[in-house]
Amino acid sequence: MDFSNALVILGCIVVLWIVGKIFSVPLKALFKLIVNSVLGGLLIFIINLICSAWGFHIGLNVVTAVLVGLLGIPGAILLIILKLFI
Repeated sequence: MDFSNALVILGCIVVLWIVGKIFSVPLKALFKLIVNSVLGGLLIFIINLICSAWGFHIGLNVVTAVLVGLLGIPGAILLIILKLFI
């Protein structure tokens, strides 16, 4: 292996490392958004189970799940208040 081959391999490793660093942050944020959205959907499902005795129901779809996933408990309260007034 000559010096030029070793330099090319080292350069490729550095480039791959930089590309990995660039794309790892958005992937972590996307993964966190997906996990929070699934948990938000689960929270809406639990609210629907508890409140079904009173005839109260919040639609479970992607928008409401992402809203509750991003905002957490305040997002669920916001959906309940919106449902009561609309």
